[in-house]
Amino acid sequence: MEGTLSLPLDAETRVIERPRDHKNELRLWLRLFSCKTLVESEIRRRLREEFEMTLPRFDLMAQLDKAQAGMKLSELSQRLMVSNGNVTGLVDRLVEQGSLERKVAPDDGRAQLVTLTAEGRRQFRIMAAAHAEWIAALFADLAADEIETLMNLLGKAKSSARAAIAAGGTR
Repeated sequence: MEGTLSLPLDAETRVIERPRDHKNELRLWLRLFSCKTLVESEIRRRLREEFEMTLPRFDLMAQLDKAQAGMKLSELSQRLMVSNGNVTGLVDRLVEQGSLERKVAPDDGRAQLVTLTAEGRRQFRIMAAAHAEWIAALFADLAADEIETLMNLLGKAKSSARAAIAAGGTR
């Protein structure tokens, strides 16, 4: 159809064609993964097109926006769940753009402390407001009680996964 957005066939859609071949837990995983991929791809596209920003840089700035005093690179690495090298590369680019500044950490001369500049904070808050609107639009068809139910169920799913991991995957 002309004017219709064509989305790639995802793993969940392929499973729907032969549902009896897959257990419900696998189908749930594929549904979660395809939803995450769909939303993340759209957020990446919008950040790139509207702000010339990548999602990893946006996420890094979001962490720093919450930490007025700044963060050490190692802490950013842990919070973003990426390597120190990845964080260093992101920070380098944001420093070049004037969005971040780095200095030696006062409590550890070997560590670097990274903070948003005033301009970086201003830019981030504009992006964060747009991001919030995008997320709201993507989930606009869900009622408030449905969102609450989904949050509760996903919290339970997360707890189940953590418990299985803690038990060594044998439950």
